[in-house]
Amino acid sequence: MLRHCVLALTRGNMRRARPSVVSAGVRRYSTATDSSSNNNIEPIRGLPMGVSNSQLLHRTVAAVQRSSNLKTLGLSEHETQKMNMCQAINDAMRIVLATDETAVVFGEDVAFGGVFRCTVGLADEFGRERVFNTPLTEQGIAGFGIGLASMGQTAVAEIQFADYVFPAFDQIVNEAAKFRYRSGGEFNAGGLTIRTPCSAVGHGGHYHSQSPEAFFAHVPGLRVVMPRSPIQAKGLLLSAIRDQNPVVFFEPKILYRSAVEQVPVGDYTIPLSQAEILKPGDNVTVVGYGAQIYALENAIQMIERDFPGASCELIDLQTILPYDAETVARSVNKTGRLVVAHEAPRTQGFAAELAAEIQERCFLRLESPIERVCGLFVPHPLVFERFYMPCAVRTYEAIKRSLTF
Repeated sequence: MLRHCVLALTRGNMRRARPSVVSAGVRRYSTATDSSSNNNIEPIRGLPMGVSNSQLLHRTVAAVQRSSNLKTLGLSEHETQKMNMCQAINDAMRIVLATDETAVVFGEDVAFGGVFRCTVGLADEFGRERVFNTPLTEQGIAGFGIGLASMGQTAVAEIQFADYVFPAFDQIVNEAAKFRYRSGGEFNAGGLTIRTPCSAVGHGGHYHSQSPEAFFAHVPGLRVVMPRSPIQAKGLLLSAIRDQNPVVFFEPKILYRSAVEQVPVGDYTIPLSQAEILKPGDNVTVVGYGAQIYALENAIQMIERDFPGASCELIDLQTILPYDAETVARSVNKTGRLVVAHEAPRTQGFAAELAAEIQERCFLRLESPIERVCGLFVPHPLVFERFYMPCAVRTYEAIKRSLTF
């Protein structure tokens, strides 16, 4: 199936253009074969793929200590503990409940740990008056959270799947986001954080795989966050809960157990609205967030293997609203090229906003059209999910088009 997907993607992209960063004589097209490889699916050719092989995760204490980004945050010398993303999120909520007596955690089935077990043990430790189940009503969960937050409580609500956040849309968009504005600053719902598992998991189909972040990124008064790993999930969630604005915190559920790191023990925060440069580069800027980061990492590895001399800068936005346009613009002014990727459908997706913003800021420095690599404009499929996903192969093709334009 993947071979057919790759061949379909590469047809029609075989033209040569103006001189580029790719040196002459180098193989240019991913449909070329490599007889020395045991895996002749192009352009992968045996490259270790996916989260389990990622070089971005800090799996050892030494990796934490070497990380320049963690050094900047003052976390590189902290004591650490091995955690997956689910455990890191649980740890963040445990810290909040222990340090903030006004904090409560609630949602469908959270008292026994939730369907993904992110709240396991919290009710036993802090009591069922602070960690409790709600009826199956997303609108009610959001409305109840707004009421708690408006009275000074710290409300951490869980919507069981992001696909089911839409019944709560009116409460989040028309009430939580506007509460401070319509009361002239007298009241606010800044103590509300809505956690929700999102994105593809391999078998979720159209009701358990969606990425609806762009719906909320259109709303003044909200913050929208999506982490890529356990360290980021814990630090960003603590920042989100303590931020004085309502936050929608999307958690890529495929990473709950597949992403494992040595996570700093204790209380720490990672700033919101601050992108992270995961890999420096000179020739093309590649931007994503959440689980998509790992597909981008693989695409960059294939590009830099196949096109000697080309280097890609990888940026994780982390916060989608308000997002860090300055970091992306500085990178694009240096590289002259931009590729943006996310799982949500391409049409009206967040990549369109970022592409428009960077085009305005960096137009005279752009060397090629901005590329978007996104989910297809169809309901999220089940058996055809591999065709829908903005995988490493599709991202590879987009970076190649940008470099060879």
